[in-house]
Amino acid sequence: MSARATGTFKIQGWDEKPYTEIEGGRKITQASVKQAFAGDVEGEGSVEWLMCYRSDETADFVGLQRIVGQIEGRSGSFVLLQTEGTFDGKEAKGKLSVARGSGTGELEGLRGTGEFSAPHGGEPSISLDYELDDS
Repeated sequence: MSARATGTFKIQGWDEKPYTEIEGGRKITQASVKQAFAGDVEGEGSVEWLMCYRSDETADFVGLQRIVGQIEGRSGSFVLLQTEGTFDGKEAKGKLSVARGSGTGELEGLRGTGEFSAPHGGEPSISLDYELDDS
């Protein structure tokens, strides 16, 4: 049976460093980010982003994120693959999917896809359409 979990998150730490500078103000960076989730998805998250900035300071990014906590009261951890994302200068948004076999504890067997949105200066949110084995 499929369900939808939604929530919000707060950035608790952001450590970003360029590892390649490209002429014209472009660069490639890596960011280590800590988050706190609330709502149907609750817990602590850590994500590693790789970002490619253009000269206008917009960017494309990819990442892997581990969340330790609960989804609708079931405890454990899981990894999200953030396979594509963009930052248009005002909002970061992207699609995500649960990494196959990454669920632990009561979240073992978790699978699903979703999206997130993080408006600059606004409240970031996440939604996840998921299925969970009842074994």
